[in-house]
Parts: sequence; structure tokens; C-alpha cells
Amino acid sequence: MKFVDFYVGQIIEAGPHRVDEASIIDFATKFDPQPFHVDKRAAEGGRWHGLIASGWHTCSIAMRLAVDHILRDSDSCGSPGLEYVKWLAPVRPADLLSLKVEVLEVRRSRSREYGIVRWRWLLSNQEPQIVLDLIATSLFDGLNAAQS
Repeated sequence: MKFVDFYVGQIIEAGPHRVDEASIIDFATKFDPQPFHVDKRAAEGGRWHGLIASGWHTCSIAMRLAVDHILRDSDSCGSPGLEYVKWLAPVRPADLLSLKVEVLEVRRSRSREYGIVRWRWLLSNQEPQIVLDLIATSLFDGLNAAQS
């Protein structure tokens, strides 16, 4: 999608993405090697009663869905960050995750150099139970940012 395609109140859905045990362990081994992410046996005896994905892995899955279904071939050029990120429920092997995005704000930067989209991302499992809630701001190339 291009910046000019976004509007306040817009809902965009993406997914699903199936999570598997191997990807949970692989991601966590590289980036978040806590026992409840990398050691199935230890995780079964722990607080979560089984292996769970790192919250950062969960964010990465949401990002992948956003790129595949919204940002691919867009004029996206980065992000200044997140307002907040909340992990509301654990992500487990075999979960089927889907992303729902709501556009909260669409505007031009003061410099008119960028288009700015502020949006809320909700990632849910098959229950459906929300597992991730975040608000992000994304920047889009100002050359195509015709909205005011």
C-alpha cells in the first residue's frame, strides 16, 4: 500500500501465520535464550506449563505479516518507534496468528518530507485471544505523500 491509500479508521487484516516449535526455539536461541523459550522440558515444569515464544519473536511475526500484506512494495521508509507494546498472552507451538491493524492517524510531517501513519496492531491466536497489542508510527516517502 502507498501512503495515499491509508485513512483514519481503516482496518487491515493479515495472516494467518502458524507458529512451530522449531521456530520458537531457533529465534530464542539466537535472541532470547531463556529456558521457557528454548528448553521444552524445563518449560513444561515452569510457570507457563510449556514452551512459549519470545515476545520479540511475536513482534517479528506481526512485522512479517505487516510487510507481506501491507508494506511490501509500499513507500514505507522506516519508523521512529512504538508508543507501547504489550504481550497479553503467551504464543505457543501450533498457534495460528492473525494480525488486525487499525489506522489511527494519517498526516504529513511538519517538514512535508514524510507521510506519517500511526496505527494499532493486534495479533491474535486461533481462540481468538489477543497475544500482542502495540501502537506504532510508520514513515512513508514524502514524494508520494499527497495527503494533508
